[in-house]
Amino acid sequence: MGGAERGGPGRAGRLVSGIAVALGAVLFLGGFAWAALVYKPYTVPTDSMAPTIARGARVLAQRIDGDDVRRGDVVVFHDKVWGDTAMVKRVVGVGGDTVACCDRRGRMTVNGTPVEEPYLHGGGPASSDFSATVPKGELFLLGDHRADSVDSRFHLGKDQGAIPRDAVSARVDAVLWPAGDLGVLSRPAAFDALPGGTSRPGPVRLLAVAVVAGAALILGGAAYGPVARLLTRRRASGGPASGGPASGGKASGGTGRAVAPHG
Repeated sequence: MGGAERGGPGRAGRLVSGIAVALGAVLFLGGFAWAALVYKPYTVPTDSMAPTIARGARVLAQRIDGDDVRRGDVVVFHDKVWGDTAMVKRVVGVGGDTVACCDRRGRMTVNGTPVEEPYLHGGGPASSDFSATVPKGELFLLGDHRADSVDSRFHLGKDQGAIPRDAVSARVDAVLWPAGDLGVLSRPAAFDALPGGTSRPGPVRLLAVAVVAGAALILGGAAYGPVARLLTRRRASGGPASGGPASGGKASGGTGRAVAPHG
């Protein structure tokens, strides 16, 4: 045991520390590598998705096939009719749906079913009046800030304002920046009751746990050696102060010499 103290942390401690650092590196680097394969970052260029996603926000979007898109998804797409840049909107209708606005309570309807949309910007009706039947294999898209969104309502003259499914390249799973908006996007419950339901979130939460756990293991494992050596030195330097026999002997001897003449 004395050899372990003189040499710093013991063999078992060094082994555990090394394993922790190695496992942490696998989780940390593996998490980033997996994320790079599954996700792609985007910057949202407009206010059309506020308040869900603000202008200039950095989002993490899962690479998907257009056939995987469901109502309620916030997607990244590119369509020449809409412009020369990638855009971000919410899917509210799929092929065969009739999307219209508004019912007597100002709600959008899909196939006659009113849709509650708590993510919308501001109060009032969900949109100005419109009605469109989505062609097969296409998607009808709206922004959450309906008063400031150029979306399917403005392209009704061509394919009822819809875009092909294969124009979609990714589905937004999380907001990365600004820090105050950091989080995973929830799937709107309003679309659950419609045929096909809503999509399932990607592995973004699992990836975040892997990266954070990996970083914690790396830091904890790397800190073990210095902390163990510091504690060892403190115990070693505190030994004489707490060693009663050495100091006690001197005190006793001094007292003996002082009282010897009296004896």
